[in-house]
Amino acid sequence: MANFEFLDALGQIARDQNIDEAELLQALANALLAAYKRRDDSAEEAEVEINPETGEIKVWGLELDLEGNVVKEWDATPKDFGRIAAQTAKQVLMQLIRDIQRRQMYEEFANREGDIVSGTVQQNDNRYTLLDIGRVEALLPQAEQIAFERYDHGARIKVYIVEVRKTNKGPQIVVSRTHPALVAKLFEIEVSEIASGLVEIKALAREPGHRSKIAVASNDSMVDPVGACVGARGSRVRNVTNELRSERIDVVPYSDDPVQFIQAALQPARVREVRLDEAEGVATVIVHDQQLSLAIGKEGQNARLAARLTGWRIDIRSESQESDEAEGLPDGDQVIVIDEIVEMEDGSVVEVVDVIEINDDGEIVDEAVFVAEIEESSADSEEETA
Repeated sequence: MANFEFLDALGQIARDQNIDEAELLQALANALLAAYKRRDDSAEEAEVEINPETGEIKVWGLELDLEGNVVKEWDATPKDFGRIAAQTAKQVLMQLIRDIQRRQMYEEFANREGDIVSGTVQQNDNRYTLLDIGRVEALLPQAEQIAFERYDHGARIKVYIVEVRKTNKGPQIVVSRTHPALVAKLFEIEVSEIASGLVEIKALAREPGHRSKIAVASNDSMVDPVGACVGARGSRVRNVTNELRSERIDVVPYSDDPVQFIQAALQPARVREVRLDEAEGVATVIVHDQQLSLAIGKEGQNARLAARLTGWRIDIRSESQESDEAEGLPDGDQVIVIDEIVEMEDGSVVEVVDVIEINDDGEIVDEAVFVAEIEESSADSEEETA
């Protein structure tokens, strides 16, 4: 018997919930088959068929050979199966819809790891912040939050999707405000030349909430990569900075020549000379005396980011230090920056940046060690200062 009302109701549910109607019919047929199998008079092998044109429901009894092929089938629909169908549909339909929606949401977001999304702050506590990003909530753990940022209820922020986990309650989406790739994605949104491939981000180093350095190159000789990223009167880089709550961003030109790249990476300081020890991976940088503090930066930040950006250990010296050493005289204080990736005994991997200040007598007068754990779903952890 045709059941157009049932079919229309099912179609309406499918449209409202954005679910494929054929998938919903198949899921309902499986549930009806399970209900049929619980009957004492059920056939040993059977299948349920729902006609997609009329909504008619039939149970077919099956006889199979040893290889599982159907050799006989008959209409085994019970007389009261309409009542059973109605009860089963009522009991399982909403559960089926929830299961399908959870799977669809997981499949939708599983392919979006590495994307940037906008979210509205829904809940905030000491462990995490919950964001509404549309059909699902995202989890912003404390480890992925910038230390001094406030996430007020209702505020909109952009975040980077670092992981999508499959759970019984649906996808759990872990997002970050500290991941270096967040900066790259924000520039991709603001700078059309990056989105189109004319300008390429070659390297990026970040200390979340404080400062980032980004090295860019152009694939078109007519396009200035730094100018494209900065924008007219700094408009493009300012938009990125505003989204990151005034985190300072240095945009520098990338070069295959390590000398030129290191010079650019130490901006805004002006470098007089760079000497490379390729065997040791150390770059000795000579700057004017008045440029020394600028090259090193506050708490070694500029030198530290330049080392990460270029992949070289950087030893920064002033002209007077270099002159004293050349004359065989005790030189003035010098600063050495060592950036290494270290594997710990427990298997974890950390980045260790050692900023050492040495006095005239060759004694260490100050040393700061910065340690950042490198994880799959996390950016830099908090820096530890010794």
